[in-house]
Formats: sequence, C-alpha cells, structure tokens
Amino acid sequence: MTGPTTRLPTPAYSDAEAWTARHLGHLARDEVRASPAFRGGQSAADAALAAVDVAGYAARRNQVHPTTARGASRLSPYVRHGLIPLPVLWDHVGGGPRRDVEKYRDELLWQEYARHLYARTGGTRTSLRYAVRERGGDVGLWDDDVAAMGCLGLVSGELERDGWMVNQARMWTASHWSVRHGLGWRDGEDLLFAHLLDGSRAANRLGWQWTVGAGTGKPYGFSRWQVEKRAPGLCAGCALSARCPVQQWPDGELPGPAPEVLGVRRDADPSATAGPASAWGDGAVDAVWLTAESLGDDDPALAAHPGLPAVFVLDEPLLSRLRLSGKRLVFLAECLADLAERREVEVHLGDPVQVLAGRSLATTFAPVPGWRRRAQRIRPAVVHPWPWLVRPHGGPAGSFTAWRKAARV
Repeated sequence: MTGPTTRLPTPAYSDAEAWTARHLGHLARDEVRASPAFRGGQSAADAALAAVDVAGYAARRNQVHPTTARGASRLSPYVRHGLIPLPVLWDHVGGGPRRDVEKYRDELLWQEYARHLYARTGGTRTSLRYAVRERGGDVGLWDDDVAAMGCLGLVSGELERDGWMVNQARMWTASHWSVRHGLGWRDGEDLLFAHLLDGSRAANRLGWQWTVGAGTGKPYGFSRWQVEKRAPGLCAGCALSARCPVQQWPDGELPGPAPEVLGVRRDADPSATAGPASAWGDGAVDAVWLTAESLGDDDPALAAHPGLPAVFVLDEPLLSRLRLSGKRLVFLAECLADLAERREVEVHLGDPVQVLAGRSLATTFAPVPGWRRRAQRIRPAVVHPWPWLVRPHGGPAGSFTAWRKAARV
C-alpha cells in the first residue's frame, strides 16, 4: 500500500503511459492509455494554440457531425489545466473575423462565469429535483439501446476513446440522461467528469445544471430535430432510425427551478473569492507547489521563481474517490513530464497536506474550494494571484447575463 508521503520518479514524456500504469493504475477506472486525440503538456498546448483559427466559429461551433464541419477549437483540456490561461487565449484570437471573435470570447466569458460561481458557492448550487434511479455497481455510459443510436453512440464512443466531446454533444448527453430518463444530474456529471480531459467542477457542472434547467426551470430538450440540424446525415444510417428513442420532446410535467443557494445573488466577500490581487506573503521559499488547475509555464508562481523546483502531489485519497479514467491520469503525467524538460519537478503520491507539511512554498491561488481548504493547512509562504480574465465582483451571478452585466464586460 502506498504511504502518505511517497515520492515517485519524475515521468519522462515518452514513458508517460507506462509510468501512469505502473504508479497510478490502481486509481484508474479503466485501461491506462493515452488519448489518441490530445497530448498533455505546455508544448502540446502551444502547438494547439498556434493552430487555432476562429474564422467560421460562430456558424460552426455547434456542429457535431461530420467532424470536419466542427468549429470547436479543442483547447478546453489546456485551458482547464492552466496551460493556456484565459487572458492569453482572449488576446490570441483578437485578429479573427469580428463576429467569430465576439462569439468565441463569449464562450471564454462563460468559462470565467463558471469559475466565479463555483468559487463563490463551492459547487453547492442544487439542481431540479429529478428522481434518481437506484443502480448497483459501476455505471456504464449507456445501455445497449442507447449505444445503438447513431448520435449518442458516436459521442459516447468519442468520449471514452479521446476524453472529449463538443459542447452540443454534452448538452445532448445531459438532457437524455436527466431530462428524458430522470437520472440524477450529479451522477451523470460525475461520470462525464471521470472521462473528460477538461473535466472541471466549475464549467462542466454548470453546463449540466443549465441543461436540466436549474435556476430557470427551462430544461434543454434533446430530440431528433437537434441531431438532424447539428449532425446531418447521421440519422439516415442509424439502426434505430425507424423507431428513434428521441423522436419527440419527452412528455410529462417538468419541475420548477431549484431553491437558490446562498452567495448566488451577492458575494459577501469577493476578495476571498478572487484571491490576492498581487503576491502575498514573504520569506524564503524552497519550491513551487503546483496544482492541476495551473500546470503551465505561465503559472504566476512558476514564473516568479524560475530557479526553484516544482512540486506536484497526486492526491491519492481524492483520486481513490473520483476513479478517473486512465486517459486523464496519463494527460496529467504528460503535463508533468513536459514541464520536467525545462525545470526540476518533484512528483509525490499521497495526501497533499501530509506530503507538504513543514515546507516553505510559493504557489498560485486556485479558485476552487479544495485548494483553499488545503492551503489553510499547508500555509504556503507566498501566494501569487490567479490570472483572472475578469476579476470576481460581489454582484448577482444567478445567470450569465446578470453576472456579465455586473462585471461590465
């Protein structure tokens, strides 16, 4: 059994998959293998960013099939792990066609809104009270009938293979799971979170809540009409085309919006939500504590302390509960291996509070409740500010529109 303060050898990029299987295989829910569509690390992120062209994004961002018609940038795994900070991406796309730039930047603001809301409420905002069916054992993505559907079979296969889905496919999945079948949205979100390389409790959880109608009482209705519009030609080749399970919008009375959670209308302490505006603390530090929120070269703490080793702790108690896909674990290993080509990287497996006890650390504030709980116990010597696209405010955040108006963006 791995102890609470086990130091692991630093992975090499060429060996990241084998390294993950050897040291983290007991934590994975499935086969440990790299995503064939995404590689982790700053070098991969930089190459993906350089290749992005937002021309046509507004018209094609919701297309699902054929894949050549999609307009999605596929940068979300790198954004989620801080390899491409939102301000960097915002500036990078500025030279594109005006309509496409505006629509793309709207999506970046949605990501920022999700982070603000999660940082405020700790992810406690409840959803509509759909019935939760009892299930035993580990839950697969789909039953046999759903897997036979051309639309959901396509996107679930892509999720399990690559660890990614276009946003429209996520909406289909969440709606089919919760709105049509009455399964608990938290269970569905947990399942996708385990597979998605960009899985975050901020953006992905907010997307599920929006789809099932939390706050508005207006759930997104997935039906054949959306498939024929966003994936033309797919229905014609579907084995269930003549008896389509989503031919019409589901019948039945829909519940009203969920009760509002404290902090949605007003943030009593926006400075705590936002973290420091400049580096806080003093004293000598011996390492930079990295987290999964901020693994890129532009991490403020890394940039401020270029000569210090980076320390990353794979949180074994947390990973044991989450049971992430092997793809996600390999992606993290690749990020660490890539960083290790430019500076010293320590990798540990265990409880971060125990592993980092007594060390004098610099770190970057992370807008997630788990980081704040651990930081209160680890007590880093220096905390650098999070690179917000829009710094959090204390005004209403019950909807994207209300949040954006208060933020004046």
